[in-house]
Order: sequence, then structure tokens, then C-alpha cells
Amino acid sequence: MDAAVLTEPGTPVFGSFDEPVAGPDQVVVDVRVAGVNPVDVATAAGTFVTRPPFPSVAGREGVGTVGGRRVYFNGCVAPFGSMAQRTLVPARSLFDVPDALDDGLAVALGIAGLAAWLPLQWRARLQPGETVLVLGASGVLGQVAVQAAKLLGAGRVVAAARDAASLQRLAGLGADATVDLGGDLPVAELADRIRTAADGGVDVTIDPLWGAPALAAVGAARRGMRHVQIGHSAAATAELAAGGFREAMVDLLGYTTRHVPADVVAAGWTELTGHAAAGRIAVEVERVPLADVARVWERQVASAHRKFVLVP
Repeated sequence: MDAAVLTEPGTPVFGSFDEPVAGPDQVVVDVRVAGVNPVDVATAAGTFVTRPPFPSVAGREGVGTVGGRRVYFNGCVAPFGSMAQRTLVPARSLFDVPDALDDGLAVALGIAGLAAWLPLQWRARLQPGETVLVLGASGVLGQVAVQAAKLLGAGRVVAAARDAASLQRLAGLGADATVDLGGDLPVAELADRIRTAADGGVDVTIDPLWGAPALAAVGAARRGMRHVQIGHSAAATAELAAGGFREAMVDLLGYTTRHVPADVVAAGWTELTGHAAAGRIAVEVERVPLADVARVWERQVASAHRKFVLVP
């Protein structure tokens, strides 16, 4: 079958791979679209928690069919991956896709979408009327987080990113104010900009960046702010001063979807996809033939502001 094949750490290449055969409690999925994510790049490079065997097929998530049932899946049985005509997944890991929901948007709501929705709803326990700051808002996760915050009752949503064009678009997706993270501003000045945009301070921060943006967010915190740390695409470390962190009584909350209870993830998927099927969540999706995987990989590494999906 056609697949995006990894024979060494790095970029997968379009080629052939063995057909999957289901074992106990496994199913073969006919793949309709496969998502491309930062975690796929990190896994293929050997820098993520889990490392792929070689050879193997790249990719973790996708939408496909099993016996006529349209499903979303995340997590394939090695050495198979989502970027192929068919893949092998645990039978218990399938989520139904609403009839009205496009395949590409469904994939965008998987790894990225759940990492936006659940940190707000389940980890931070966002309350109606609170102010939410979304760092790295130009990415797919950030785009969903801006819209999700509004759906969950946020009174004010601030979108922060380095890409000016994306910030303009986020204003149309529900952001009440935007902050440009470009220019390498001093942390104190950036904190002032965030505080002004937040109209006094931030109650909840969604943070896939860490580094200086995280420090600025803490500097703009209202007392009791919940800072949900999701990733570190800006920096792996941040020197957090004790005084301001303590004075604002900030709760620093780590988050990764793989440690969230399965029933919580399933409920989040149902709510999130229900909103999207009703037209309340939008993400720019670009479909690309599987044969062009190497080109799309380069674009993903260069920081995409849309969801790439590969079509076998």
C-alpha cells in the first residue's frame, strides 16, 4: 500500500509498506485523511517521548472508515501510522465523526483541538466571564482555543502571536483583543501589553510556547490566574521570579492529553465536534496528496498556520 515511510530519523518519504493485519482487539482502518502535527515531526526526529521503529509509517491521527463507520483515530499500532492508505489501531480508540463534520476539520479537532478544549474546560475549569489569554494563537491549537474559550463562556479573549496576518484573522474568530509577540520585547513591556489587552489582567492562560511569553503572561496575571502549560515551542526553559508568581497566587498547571481520563477525552470530543458540526468552530484546512508528504513536512516544520491533512 502507499504510505509515508520512515527508514531513519527525519522526514518520511512516499513509498510502499506492508498491509496491516488486525490482531485481537485491533481493527484495520481505511484512511480518508491523515493529520500532520508538530508531534509527528518530533516523533519522526526521535525527540519525542516515544520513538518510532524503522521502518515504520509516520503519523498518529486521521479519519477513516471501519465497516462503513466513519471514525477518528489517534494512536496506531507500530509500525503502522496514519499516513497511509490503511492503518492498524486499537478497537477501543475509535471516536465517531458527526455526519455534518468535514474529514479535515474533524482531524483538526483531534490532537490540536482537544489540547485546546480540555485545558480550558477540564484543567483550568474556566468560569463564565473570565478573561483568557491564548499564547501562540496563530497555530491550529491556538485558533481552536480562541473559539473554544468563547463557547465555554469567557468574557474576554486575548490572542497573542507573532504573525500579524493571523492575528487579524483571529479577531474574526472571536478574539476581543490581540497582542503581537514579535520584536523580542522585554518581558515587562510585553506583560504591560497583555494586561492592557486583557483590560486589567488574565484569569486563564493557554500556553504552548513557554519562555518569555509565559513570563509575560504571569506578569499580567490577575490573582488566582491558572496558567495551563501545553508545550514549549518558544523555549524549553523560563526563569520564573518567585515574588510575582507568589503574589499573584498563580496556579501553574501542566497538561498533556495522554494523561486525561478516557471518559473525559470522549466527552470533550463529543462536545467539541458537536460545536464544529453546527458551524461554531472553524479552522483553515489544506488537503495535500500523500505523495507530497516531504513537501508538507517542510512547511509544517516552518510553522504552519493551518491544518495540513494528507489524502492517500
